[in-house]
Amino acid sequence: MTPEEAEEREFQRLWGPWAELAPVDAARLLDGFSGPWWISGGWAIEAFTGARRPHKDVDATIFRRDLEKLRELFRGRLDLWAAGSGTIRPLDDGRPRAPSWSGQIWLREHALAPWLLDVQLNPGGPRRWVFKRDRSISFPLEAATWVAPDGIRYLRPELVLAHKLALSREVDDRDLDAALPLLDATARERLAELVGRADPEHPWNRRLARPAR
Repeated sequence: MTPEEAEEREFQRLWGPWAELAPVDAARLLDGFSGPWWISGGWAIEAFTGARRPHKDVDATIFRRDLEKLRELFRGRLDLWAAGSGTIRPLDDGRPRAPSWSGQIWLREHALAPWLLDVQLNPGGPRRWVFKRDRSISFPLEAATWVAPDGIRYLRPELVLAHKLALSREVDDRDLDAALPLLDATARERLAELVGRADPEHPWNRRLARPAR
């Protein structure tokens, strides 16, 4: 068993399983949401590269300021839980705001049902994406995301990869392998700047310093 598989088994033992959904399922769930949303994480890498990879869940992202719109969309249909810092707690009318330690919202139908969607909360808005690991970095939402042929908006691959820097997992290295040859000069330079700024000793710096083929 790989470390990633062991981590996933322990997660499911504590919190329960995730449903095997795809971005099209997320789009169906979020139909009617009145704020901007986009897919991030590994599905965004797959959409950009076309390289199939395993997925634990679907990461959708909204602006934190639009959380109440999410609650209204799923009122009476799904339970929302604030997640972060190794804990979760329900969001309800008594405690409708995500606490400061929570950067994501998990959704499920009830306690015995699998989790359906992992909704990341971006600190920007209303049309400006903010890098949550360094809030001095931001881009217009249209520059931070792109719309794939499936009609779904995804986070740009270099920004997905920038979020993975602190994780140091094999899957993240594989995502870099798949995406790096396809990045244009602007995206490559953006990623190199974000990696160098976050961690000058990160091994990805050497990869990004090599000339593009």
